[in-house]
Amino acid sequence: MNTKNTIKPTIIIEPNQRGKQNWIRTWIVLIKNVIDSKDLIFQLFKRDFLMANKRSFLGMSWLILTPIMGIISWVLMNSTGVLKPGNVGIPYPAYVLLSTSIYGLFLSFFTGASLTLSAGTGFILQVSFAHDVLLVKQLLHQMANFMITFVLTIIVLLFFGVVPSWQIILFPILIIPLMLLGSAIGLFTTIISVVATDIQKAITFFIGLLMYVTPVIYSSKVENVLLQKIIKWNPLTYLIGAVRDSMIYGKIEHLDRFFIASALSLVIFLIAWRFFYVSEQKVIEKMI
Repeated sequence: MNTKNTIKPTIIIEPNQRGKQNWIRTWIVLIKNVIDSKDLIFQLFKRDFLMANKRSFLGMSWLILTPIMGIISWVLMNSTGVLKPGNVGIPYPAYVLLSTSIYGLFLSFFTGASLTLSAGTGFILQVSFAHDVLLVKQLLHQMANFMITFVLTIIVLLFFGVVPSWQIILFPILIIPLMLLGSAIGLFTTIISVVATDIQKAITFFIGLLMYVTPVIYSSKVENVLLQKIIKWNPLTYLIGAVRDSMIYGKIEHLDRFFIASALSLVIFLIAWRFFYVSEQKVIEKMI
């Protein structure tokens, strides 16, 4: 019989321990947390996805009705001459639905990430677990919702005689930069919202305005000089344009700028993820 005592390792907790970790170590810990918690992520995702529309009379039908109502409003403005989208190369209803769907995906990544802490407040205060899984769960939830509307988008394209290019198979890869940028802004927002709600509201308002300075409801070839400059320096111009153009035109205009915007999105996300990891414990204390 083995009577040898098992010696457990001593865990030393220091003030600002997470902040003292180097950047590489931080990202390794975060990735490990997600991998080790994959079962918890799946259970939380399944629960939230099934419960999201349970109390709604129309249920998941809203995922289809919302983009339909949106496209009707833009088409009406285009037909009355209020909106001048320019030559978009395909029927305008198909163009605006696809473009707004892709922008909506970016917006949903931002919204999901910005609710990382607030959406799981009760769970956070009751159970000890790596809170990074809440971000992954939120992103999976938004992605699942989008895929339902994406099927409708493809049907509308076919209805208007627009056959998607074979490059549609690149869609899962091309949306990664959008996910990184939207999540990064959302992570900053979820931390800030606990201590400064006014700033959080300002960020959300600004994100909503971004669509109007991004070639989503109009062509990138606009006449306004100021808008031309904004579009040129707006990374969403290339991130959203790459996804849309590869699907309907079979090519990515300004491929070099797409790669630059993608690299920038990755850097911003890594910074935001570390900021979330270092700050979350102090923020959670303020939530109690």
